Amino acid sequence: MKESYIDVINVRRLAIEHIARIAYEDRPLSDIATEIYKILPGEEARYRENIFRERAVMGERLRQVLGLDARTADNTEAITEGINKIDVDFRVYDPPLVNVIKIACEACPENKVEVTNNCRACLAHPCVSVCPKNAITYTSKGSIIDQDKCIKCGRCVQECPYNAIVHYDRPCSESCGVKAIKSDKLGRAEIDEAKCVACGRCIQTCPFGAITDKSEIYQLIKTIKSDKDVYAIVAPSFVGQFGAMASPEQIFEGIKKLGIKKVVEVGLGADLTTLNEAKEFIEQVPEKIPFMGTSCCFSWKLMVQKNFPNVNSYISESSTPMIYSAKYLKKQNPDAKIVFIGPCISKKLEALQDNVSDYVDFVITFEELMGMFVAKGIEIGEIEIDDKIMDASQTGRGYAVSGGVADAVKKRIKEIDPDRKVEMEKAEGLHECVKLMKLAKAGKKNGMLLEGMACTYGCVGGPGTIVSYNRAKKSVKKFSDESIFKSPNDNTNIPENEKPQ
Repeated sequence: MKESYIDVINVRRLAIEHIARIAYEDRPLSDIATEIYKILPGEEARYRENIFRERAVMGERLRQVLGLDARTADNTEAITEGINKIDVDFRVYDPPLVNVIKIACEACPENKVEVTNNCRACLAHPCVSVCPKNAITYTSKGSIIDQDKCIKCGRCVQECPYNAIVHYDRPCSESCGVKAIKSDKLGRAEIDEAKCVACGRCIQTCPFGAITDKSEIYQLIKTIKSDKDVYAIVAPSFVGQFGAMASPEQIFEGIKKLGIKKVVEVGLGADLTTLNEAKEFIEQVPEKIPFMGTSCCFSWKLMVQKNFPNVNSYISESSTPMIYSAKYLKKQNPDAKIVFIGPCISKKLEALQDNVSDYVDFVITFEELMGMFVAKGIEIGEIEIDDKIMDASQTGRGYAVSGGVADAVKKRIKEIDPDRKVEMEKAEGLHECVKLMKLAKAGKKNGMLLEGMACTYGCVGGPGTIVSYNRAKKSVKKFSDESIFKSPNDNTNIPENEKPQ
């Protein structure tokens, strides 16, 4: 998607950039009513059938970037409705984090098998022969499918010699591994909040850009401008996200140029997660629990909690790298405001948890960070910096890629107990995560270390990333190899008394 959904991505980034400009320039939030015309000037639409719908959708996008709810199409209030709720000292957004912009949704058909105009009305018509429900009728002009009878088994799709029959689904529904997308009475997408785990996959796959998440960059920028100490913790997948020529050091320096006082790798927190999860696995599996799942991905944890509550206690009790990193900085400065910068949107929900909100004050994605860079005119590749970043170990930095978490924990277990045999399995994407947990619940994964990542390819495939997986993976590997700490236990940034014994 990063390479092919470029227009959808551009529209999203325009909204982020313009809200950032309003914040930096200290303009009133009521300016969003006129900002739409700056973003989409003139009379000709660029992305939709007319400029009026295009502007209406952009207005809802601006509201989402401000942390407000997306409105229904029949709402008669001004676009500025709700801006009086925005207070820079408190988070604006409340669940649901992920919203469907109804006016942008095209009400795509759900789960349908259809005969295309490539049908040749062939004499053999195998589609008719193989249909178990007699849902297909042969005519001299081509086959016809009775949608009321069709069970979507796909046998006709496989048998057609001309590939004239297609089976397709609504992209957002098809991509949702927890079946949280349903339809409203007009056939438009609707998110079942009880099922949603905020992985953001529907945001990535909707070709109309009709699904988006709320942001808090406005509050973050205002907090930075208030001269409070703001520290940033940056997820391991950040390398390579801001251009092939931008080094990790330049990215960190660019973040500082935004007014953030200190920047630390979340890889440091990942090292603490590794140390604690390795100890936990050794002490717990299989004597106390049959298997252990890693704790890093919040969407994975939510999926287990909602869909497999009976085995939820088998997910590691260790904190996530985000939490460990935030606690690390809060010890240095309890009054500092901490912003997590990463690839995922579910961290925005994790940061609202009672046990996390005292440590993590803001969460933004790499895409939102890019919007801040653009608004401030910061060119990362032009920054001159000689310092080297050395906060995390090689395996801590490797958390960004699928399999990296479990691999780090397994290596640490082998350091502690070289004779211990550790079987591990990873799942990437919620569809695969659900399959893995079904097998684990059935007792098929006993004794194993299980890693679940809601995003395909791991964190480098997250909804808040900017570049393709292949580019990001290479950058992560190079950056990991550059660490002088081969093991998290070697990391001298972590005080010895904080390393589990």
